Amino acid sequence: MQELHDAPLAPLTTFRLGGPATRLVTATTDAEVVAAVREADDSGTPLLLIGGGSNLVIGDKGFDGTALRIATRGFERDGTRLELAAGEVWTDAVARTVEAGLAGIECLAGIPGSAGATPIQNVGAYGQEVSATITEVIAYDRTARETVTLTDAECAFSYRHSRFKADPERYVVLRVRFALEDADGLSAPVRYAEAARALGVQPGDRVPLAAAREAILKLRAGKGMVLDPEDHDTWSAGSFFTNPILTDAEFAAFHARVRERLGDGAEPPAYPAGDGRTKTSAAWLIDKAGFTKGYGSGPARISTKHTLALTNRGGATTEDLLALAREVVGGVRAAFGITLVNEPVTVGVSL
Repeated sequence: MQELHDAPLAPLTTFRLGGPATRLVTATTDAEVVAAVREADDSGTPLLLIGGGSNLVIGDKGFDGTALRIATRGFERDGTRLELAAGEVWTDAVARTVEAGLAGIECLAGIPGSAGATPIQNVGAYGQEVSATITEVIAYDRTARETVTLTDAECAFSYRHSRFKADPERYVVLRVRFALEDADGLSAPVRYAEAARALGVQPGDRVPLAAAREAILKLRAGKGMVLDPEDHDTWSAGSFFTNPILTDAEFAAFHARVRERLGDGAEPPAYPAGDGRTKTSAAWLIDKAGFTKGYGSGPARISTKHTLALTNRGGATTEDLLALAREVVGGVRAAFGITLVNEPVTVGVSL
């Protein structure tokens, strides 16, 4: 294992923000990951797990403890079954499944980060979520002090949530197993209307896998959601806020606020979310509350391509970013009575 002290963490995050860690350990095997976790737990040392760094907001003071960078590698395929090591670069893994003619995660192309992070957030985009294809997650259980295998049901997946996110101090994901589909070179049915339009098909149709992946990459790039060191719109964590899910009563109150603010004919985005609940759009809320693309005058601003991304324009601090996030949260709450929730994990700071 590689070990550094007083190590900068900002370069390990897509925001390029945050102070140093007291100690940075890089693990390249599952055994090294488990050993580093056990060492921290045995000594009572605070532990920060880092994969691709695409979902982290680290405070300017850094992290007083051990930061463990999971850099394991492993892409093992048996027919339509796939097992990925936690440190595998997710977008590269998606590309390899498309090349192998396997459908199920092609619409998750271009999402930055590591494979091990995908079950934690139940990563999803353009009509696909990893929970639809994950069969098992192999993880180190810090409470039981042993490696365990959790079925998809035991992972308790829901919208941008899982058992791992609900209990972040307990599990360290080591490997993720998927069941994909061989559809003779075709994608899974295209579920998302925007993706279907881009592909020139109807929702529910299948298209060649490579065409699906390329269309998604183009859509994401147009929103600044594909990493590019030269493009400050990608110096972000992608979507900074989750889409709110409201009860019937909450949605009725929200709908009334929308009509009051935008006029009697105004209709907010609304999507069934099960159990009598409705999901609405965080991006729409932000825009209609007055925070348009490019909003801000400092080094942290809303992306010029997508209102849901907060970005570092170069030279920003984490406090600059949080000030912008708090302004957006406060503005949306004042306008529509909804409190947005941040999607990235915060370390040493909070909204």
